[in-house]
Amino acid sequence: MTLTINSNFDSGNIEILSIDGDTATLAIRKDEASNFYQWFHFRVAGAEGRPVTVRITNCAGSAYPLGWPGYRARFSNDRLDWQQADTSYADGVLTIRHTPAQGAVWFAYHAPYSMERHHDLVARIGAAAPVRVAELGRTLDGQPIDCLSIGTGVKSVWLYTRQHPGESMAEWWAEGALDLLVSDDPVAVKLRAAATLHIVPNMNPDGSRRGHLRTNAAGVNLNREWNAPTMDKSPEVYCVRAAMDATGVDFAMDVHGDEAIPYVFLAGFDGIPAWTQRQGDLYTRFGSELAARTPDFQTKHGYPTAGPGKANLSMSTNQLAERFGAVSMTLEMPFKDNAEAPDALRGWSPERSKQLARDCLATLAGIIDDL
Repeated sequence: MTLTINSNFDSGNIEILSIDGDTATLAIRKDEASNFYQWFHFRVAGAEGRPVTVRITNCAGSAYPLGWPGYRARFSNDRLDWQQADTSYADGVLTIRHTPAQGAVWFAYHAPYSMERHHDLVARIGAAAPVRVAELGRTLDGQPIDCLSIGTGVKSVWLYTRQHPGESMAEWWAEGALDLLVSDDPVAVKLRAAATLHIVPNMNPDGSRRGHLRTNAAGVNLNREWNAPTMDKSPEVYCVRAAMDATGVDFAMDVHGDEAIPYVFLAGFDGIPAWTQRQGDLYTRFGSELAARTPDFQTKHGYPTAGPGKANLSMSTNQLAERFGAVSMTLEMPFKDNAEAPDALRGWSPERSKQLARDCLATLAGIIDDL
């Protein structure tokens, strides 16, 4: 059979340059109206039992070229279990070598989280008795901006994920968080009593469906819109921030993935004009207690901090800390793997993302009364 490649599906992204026997030469398509690209997701068919070589040739010009050395692509035969493929990187070319065990195999930059799974998640969690589902607005492509609210406590907690759509591990994290919050686990019981939690499992449905790395349908990076969002460029941020204005924010977590750094880490709000010692102490305490709870989190590696007055208020973590006096933070998970606890078979996986969410919520329960 002849090898074929297709990406015409939810979150698909690849361009076919040539196919010569069982070797395919490909390129990643840029986000719409943007120069960002790094996410790929495609299907290879017609090569069962034969060694296939896939060469993605435009990696040197991608958004984060330092993300390729040491990276391994993910593959799946059933689109449920995603494992690491034999992958190498040299001279701007990512090469994947794989012998398909069946007629079709899927490859992706990370385990995808489809919009169909998103709607299944909203339906399943929304059916739980204490959950309130709200459509905060619509995206430029007309998709709903979903928010699920849980709990009756006075503290206002916002958990929002996938501002950058290619960071699919973030929505796996959201699934883990929601599954815990509707359970009878003592952590969930405490959080629901102490707080009202608002979870936006996907901030960027349009980019997710289109197969973007970082932007929405207008080519806008949502995490640079929080100081002045508009309905014509960034309705996702405009609608979510308006809902936050209505509830206030005591604690916020913005969940992401980092292409280059092989660790799980936090980024805070250093450098905001209204920074307080109380905010800073609670942020540090959260990180310390999370590190003590799980070996998948650490505090040594991460981003450099901003100097006084140097915080970028267009980024959500900084904007919410400044706007509400919130304890806010960005959680980053790796595309490559966790270098401190690697998994040779699956790398950083959906299950580890979901477990990290459970650990984050348990840590939040430990500080909720002090917020």
